[in-house]
Amino acid sequence: MADVLNDMPPMPEPTAGTTEEEKRFNEIAEQSKNGYLLLKDNRIDEAENAFRKILALEEQNNYALVGLGDAARKRNHFREAVEFYTTCLTHHPGNNYALFGLADCYKALNQYNKAIEIWEQYLQHDDRNITVLTRVADAYRKIRDFKQSKILYLRVLDMEDNNPYALIGLGHLHYDFKEYRDALYYWQKMLDLNEDSVDIRVLTSIGNCHRKLKTFEQGIYYFQRALRMDEDNFYALFGLADCYRGMNQQFRSVEYWNRILEKDPNNKVILTRAGDAYRNMGDYDEAQRYYQRALDIEFDVYAVLGLAMISKVKGRYDEAATSLQRLIQSDPKNFRLYIELAECHFNKGERQQAITVLQDFQKLGIRNQLVSEMLDKIRV
Repeated sequence: MADVLNDMPPMPEPTAGTTEEEKRFNEIAEQSKNGYLLLKDNRIDEAENAFRKILALEEQNNYALVGLGDAARKRNHFREAVEFYTTCLTHHPGNNYALFGLADCYKALNQYNKAIEIWEQYLQHDDRNITVLTRVADAYRKIRDFKQSKILYLRVLDMEDNNPYALIGLGHLHYDFKEYRDALYYWQKMLDLNEDSVDIRVLTSIGNCHRKLKTFEQGIYYFQRALRMDEDNFYALFGLADCYRGMNQQFRSVEYWNRILEKDPNNKVILTRAGDAYRNMGDYDEAQRYYQRALDIEFDVYAVLGLAMISKVKGRYDEAATSLQRLIQSDPKNFRLYIELAECHFNKGERQQAITVLQDFQKLGIRNQLVSEMLDKIRV
């Protein structure tokens, strides 16, 4: 079954009858056909009028109730649409179009468990509907049910080899669960099938897999391909900046952070990333300017941390330590803050205080190799 927004349910055929009942039937058939054609042409107000005329003739008519649900769904009035579909199902249990629309509404409302429940009802009537199977698989992915999601995506691929929605879904699924090599397999398959007309999102997804796998040079190739298709694509610019950051080529990463900031100057995350790049290049004045721009927007842990690290590099250990202690209060499980604070104390010759700071982190019950190694090194 196609999506009810793009396809009409089978309509009753008008008859040549002349009785009042037959005239009413013919009027309903004509208005149903007219309503769905208007809906298809995006003439929603007129479509709603046609469906309401049907309800005036037959109060619980399934065509009219589904049609009004579809019209509300087209307007993104999902809760209103839910009422129409639910009313239809109350009087016409198992209506496939109402089930499909209702499930899509729950999905749009991020009520994925409800959407799954409705789609499962639909599949009892039509268990080989690829559109519905991929939607259910997507919903299971959203609620992080890896097993059920993968079973359904693979079921679609058994029915239709190389189905793009299943391949894309499997790519997202494995990526979400940090199985980047498996994600790369499915995204690469999408690229191989559409090499001449590849979607830019496939290229950035492949690039992101390489970024996560730390195969940065390979990632750069795909992000650059994406950038040739759209020179302002955020994901391509971010991917390139992050890959160059991973390769410790800060002078290149800062170029792409700044290109993002040209379009989005108040992006706090990017401002702190650019600040980090300048700090790692030793340009502390410029780094401080970017961190301050981020803080002018709102408080940011990483901007304050960046400023503290600049203070530490410049030997202003008390100033750095004060900032780090405040950060620990707001983010007590961030191991990096304890390491930086311990270094401040150690550099001031306060060995026991440095040990105490690291032990305070360990008392949280969190294992961290870098903290343990630093503690062993200071104790020697």
